[in-house]
Amino acid sequence: MPDREERFRVMLDMVEATVGPGPRVLDLACGTGSITDRLLQRFPNAVSTGVDLDPALLTIARGYFCADERVTFVTADLTDPGWTSKLPYGTYDAVLTATALHWLRGGPLATLYGQLAGLVRDGGVFLNADHMIDRTTPRINAAERAHRHARMERAKEKDGAVDWARWWELAAGDPVLAGPTARRFEIFGEHADGETPSVRWHAETLLSAGFAEARPVWSSPCDSLLLALK
Repeated sequence: MPDREERFRVMLDMVEATVGPGPRVLDLACGTGSITDRLLQRFPNAVSTGVDLDPALLTIARGYFCADERVTFVTADLTDPGWTSKLPYGTYDAVLTATALHWLRGGPLATLYGQLAGLVRDGGVFLNADHMIDRTTPRINAAERAHRHARMERAKEKDGAVDWARWWELAAGDPVLAGPTARRFEIFGEHADGETPSVRWHAETLLSAGFAEARPVWSSPCDSLLLALK
């Protein structure tokens, strides 16, 4: 993914700038724990709760962090109205997520933002790095997408990079991940039917949900990192 590490760097810069170097963090739709891994490398005094529904990705995350008392993982469906009751803390300094919430459609995502407004403490932050598409620029969008996908194809051909479909094929053949991967496809199917609303939509929805300020703090040709301050 282009600019992935730069996104994470800016995300953690803004965590430090707003809530300091020892935050209590909710890693939302955490997957394998990519955000938590970088969080703890940079801020050893931080603690993290990772929440996800995907049994395969959570198997990897729990295995990787099994000896780290700073990390807790929770299996929960973010569209379940009661998912927050499974969390070990009532509030968090920061809620962080990347390349995940576009799996949700607009209605459930707006509901989720309302729940996050209740989880983030006053002065805390929510940071979402994701595909946020401006539908008013279709020619720019098409050119960027074609260029990005050509780059991805070159990476597969030249460097042996693994794409989405191939990654799951490998997981299905792994003795530890085969079972969780099968359950994962029972839950989600091939791919969730989500949406990619614009940065403006995200900011306005977060403000309506109860955040005090919201704006992008980083962007690339295809993604944005939006910060909402409680």
